[in-house]
Amino acid sequence: MDFAATIFLMLLLLTNYTLCHGCIASERRALLRIKRHLIDSSNMLADWRTGNGDCCEWLGVFCDSGTGHVTELRLGSSNDTIALAGTHGRLKLGGKLNPALLDLKSLSYLDLSNNDFDHTRIPDWFWNLTCNLQYLNISGNHFQGNVPDFLTNQASLVLDLSFNNFTGSLPAISLNVTVLDLSNNAFSGSMSRFLCHKMHRMKLEVLSLGGNRLSGEIPDCWEKWGSLVAIELCDNNFSGTIPGSMGALTSLQSLHLRNNTLAGVMPGSLSNCTELLTLDLSANRFSGEIPPWMGERLSKLIIISLGSNMFQGRIPDQICGLTCLQILDLSHNNLSGNIPSCIKNLTAMISRNKSDGKISYKTSKGCFSDNIAVTMKGVVFDYSSTLKLIKLVDLSDNNLTGEIPEEMTRLIGLLSLNLSRNHLVGKIPGNIGAMNTLECVDLSENSLSGEIPESMNRLTFLSYLNLSCNNLSGQIPSGTQLQTFSSSSFLGTELYGPPLTNASRYSKIVAPISSNVGENVDTGTQVNWFFICTECGFLFGFLCVFFYVWFTDKLDSCIFRIHSRLIS
Repeated sequence: MDFAATIFLMLLLLTNYTLCHGCIASERRALLRIKRHLIDSSNMLADWRTGNGDCCEWLGVFCDSGTGHVTELRLGSSNDTIALAGTHGRLKLGGKLNPALLDLKSLSYLDLSNNDFDHTRIPDWFWNLTCNLQYLNISGNHFQGNVPDFLTNQASLVLDLSFNNFTGSLPAISLNVTVLDLSNNAFSGSMSRFLCHKMHRMKLEVLSLGGNRLSGEIPDCWEKWGSLVAIELCDNNFSGTIPGSMGALTSLQSLHLRNNTLAGVMPGSLSNCTELLTLDLSANRFSGEIPPWMGERLSKLIIISLGSNMFQGRIPDQICGLTCLQILDLSHNNLSGNIPSCIKNLTAMISRNKSDGKISYKTSKGCFSDNIAVTMKGVVFDYSSTLKLIKLVDLSDNNLTGEIPEEMTRLIGLLSLNLSRNHLVGKIPGNIGAMNTLECVDLSENSLSGEIPESMNRLTFLSYLNLSCNNLSGQIPSGTQLQTFSSSSFLGTELYGPPLTNASRYSKIVAPISSNVGENVDTGTQVNWFFICTECGFLFGFLCVFFYVWFTDKLDSCIFRIHSRLIS
């Protein structure tokens, strides 16, 4: 081998060694400058130091194996890489952002989420990073300031700026942004500039704008956004109606409009969104009847949340055709008629899921998990990671009549059943004990009668029970289950036995009623025969003792003894 070939081979080996065993020197220096401006009270970045030459081995740093360039910085405190450092994700960085980030020319992935950049204003230069980035996550900090338009030329860009303090109007985005999460900030104004006047079909698949101060009507110009898989506009100040052009979103799987001031009826065009898994329209002012096409066209629905609106009419039988449905919340409306007996056909409520607890929707950037707020045990819970495990029927606070259908007891996978504050009559279904996964049962403020079925003692997971304000009678079934609840679960009934005592039974006559009790219950006067009979018995016994003492000349001592017992 000649001398030139030997030199070439040595240089090639040296180059390969350098690429395989160390990052680019200039990028190592850039990382050290970045660290200099960070507050690292937990010494998480201890191996980011001059003497430790291979920056590709530093915590949170990932390099291209072929070039040695830094391609990813994963410094989010909830990131798996950081969690493995030893504090289960509780380590947090603070301080300031250093423009040396711009020197990482091959950086495509930056995660600084859930740190503690307390009230830091994002510098203008920072947004230049999005020209090269494909993933940017700075969520869960306290960053402030305005957000500029994102007119990136990247093939795709995932942006998560949620849970910060960003203000101003929504930024415009280019057609290459695929995921945009601006939720839980302080953005204000209208959506019109953001949504309308697009010349090309947008690639955006996930749009999350919940928890801001956006107002005005939801614009009727969704035709160019046909790639959307998930829309989250909850907790804003939107008014008006659901625009008909949303029916053009035929790939939509998740629609959340909860807690705005939207009104009107559900547009028939939504029946075109046949891929929907989640429909959350709760806490608005929607009216009209629940459309039958929901059960006929939206056959993949897993979650229907229409609570706290002004829907009226009957629950359509077509809802029973939704065999994937796991959460049905129609509470706090003006619905009337009977509970349809075909509810037994909601087969997804028959068994517990043993698979992943998340409800996810697929996008080109992977799967994203859905979340929803549901009320169980009188408390609002926000479910995400275990959402698929929740099976719930909430028809409370309506004007439903008739009996609880026995067929409902076939939904043996239910965790929560709330039929309270209606006008239901008849008995509690005798086979309710078959629903042995129930954790919450609320049948209060109806006109249910008869005894509590013995089978309720088989509900061993039950941790919340409310049967109050009904016409139930008889002894509370004895055992280990029903006696674990407080007497308030049975007040306002003719029931007796533990956990009720004489004092707690009488307390239903004099106890004050809270402001949210009895709004849908007949306020007419009713005779409490049990109370009258008890009082008569007491009076009869007292007179017997009185006359006995009178004739034995011991009245004074008897009165003293009775009075002593009363005040003791």
